[in-house]
Amino acid sequence: MPFPSIFESETSQQLFTRIDALHPDSSALWGKMNVAQMLAHLCVPYEQIKGENTQPVPWHLKLILKLFVKKSLTNDVPYQKNLPTAPSFLKVKPHDFEKEKTRLKNYIQDIEKMGAENLCQRPSLSLGILNETEWNNMLYKHLDHHLKQFGV
Repeated sequence: MPFPSIFESETSQQLFTRIDALHPDSSALWGKMNVAQMLAHLCVPYEQIKGENTQPVPWHLKLILKLFVKKSLTNDVPYQKNLPTAPSFLKVKPHDFEKEKTRLKNYIQDIEKMGAENLCQRPSLSLGILNETEWNNMLYKHLDHHLKQFGV
């Protein structure tokens, strides 16, 4: 896998180090979200995986995502700056920095413990069944993209 494996504790620890380098007044290098909103935004895919957010994706949007967007979400090419955000991932209200930071770290640890085999049995709400590489690429590069957005 071109990205570090989200299923290995070493990767989780590296991500935690980067997350812990954030502080409530960290500034974004690009984009509109503040740091607490960004952390809440990063929690959305994990909420979906764990069944805490089951907001259905409209069938026509799901089809478009599978046919035209899935590859760019799951390949090994990092995201570009200022890409549009799916409506269900938008976080515009105020969020508690420490709460979101803790939630995100717990989710990362939960997925590591879940392991690839178990995660691959859970379909993505918008993309359907994903293999280990697709899940890894999508989750890791999303985290990496937004942590870089805030300079860590």
